[in-house]
Amino acid sequence: MLQGLRSTIYHVNDIKEAKKWYQNVFGIEPYFDEDFYVGYNIGGYELGLHPDGTEYSEGNHSITYWGVADIRSSFEHLEKLGVRIHAQPVDVGGGILMGSIADPFGNVIGLIENPNFKIT
Repeated sequence: MLQGLRSTIYHVNDIKEAKKWYQNVFGIEPYFDEDFYVGYNIGGYELGLHPDGTEYSEGNHSITYWGVADIRSSFEHLEKLGVRIHAQPVDVGGGILMGSIADPFGNVIGLIENPNFKIT
């Protein structure tokens, strides 16, 4: 049935500004870049930006957690860039650390350091 996470899509009110923000904050370039959709390949998963949020309230109502190797250094870097912290990293057990940030478009982006999941 479910095969795993493939995509998470954030609805944004200004796709050009959102593209600049994501490129600056995460240092990534889109693999798909159109006025109607911008897609990034992050470790084999897709982060998409969609400019039509008419069917959604501002911001998302669930949080997708993106893996990082070192969450504390990731948050230090993000704080230096002036990114708004939604929730500071906390240990949720088993050495797993989770925290979240907010983009300027109302979306919450989760970050997770999980020693049980290693990139191969």
